[in-house]
Amino acid sequence: MMHRDQLLAALNGWLEPQRFRDYCPNGLQVEGQPEISRIVCGVTASEALIDRAIQLGAQAILVHHGYFWRGEAPELVGRKAARLRKLLRHDINLLAYHLPLDVHPQLGNNAQLGGVLGITVTGQVTAGDVPGLLWHGELPSAMKPCDLAQYVGSRLQRQPLLIAGNEDRYLRTIAWCTGGAQGYLDQAKALGVDVYLSGEVSEQTYHAALEEDIVYLGAGHHATERYGVKALAARLSDEFEVETVYVELENPV
Repeated sequence: MMHRDQLLAALNGWLEPQRFRDYCPNGLQVEGQPEISRIVCGVTASEALIDRAIQLGAQAILVHHGYFWRGEAPELVGRKAARLRKLLRHDINLLAYHLPLDVHPQLGNNAQLGGVLGITVTGQVTAGDVPGLLWHGELPSAMKPCDLAQYVGSRLQRQPLLIAGNEDRYLRTIAWCTGGAQGYLDQAKALGVDVYLSGEVSEQTYHAALEEDIVYLGAGHHATERYGVKALAARLSDEFEVETVYVELENPV
């Protein structure tokens, strides 16, 4: 059992959300009961995740994608009202960390994805005015594009979209940024890497990758961002008397 204030102090101490100008509030987004013994963790605070938290008797939900995004309609109606109604009715805290959980050098999505893929990290650079958001490194071995796509698919349990002009080349270096970061392809190219991996893909990504002669892998927004919240949950359960339960809700995007 731990108090909500203790939980927030730990998470904010590790992730330092005050350093970021984010698209949403980081930390406690919806206040629930003060004493917490079980935390349900997931990628996105969907209604399905809230339902699982209720079933599991959790007092808190910890996610990467929470609520109250910049530019969204402010009215509490429809889907937004239904989600908040369930949280408030069951007195469940909602905590969310977006950019802080992408960037963290050990617990973050990029750091954890690099570990899952066996990449040797060589550095992090600023992207989108966020220091350390774009990572780069060396692949575990030289691979042709199709072999790399198969490798990534086997590690993430989701086959990525591959864009490769020359499929006979051997790829040795990679840059990556999880989630919807396909727009950083030009910055990845400027790093001199062979391949860029992100979660999503846009129509123009296809043309840009071919014209820049860089291999692109769209490995899934959800699939690339499972690992930060898992690492965060594991650290919480290691350091405090609180149970964390990661809930995987399949999402093909």
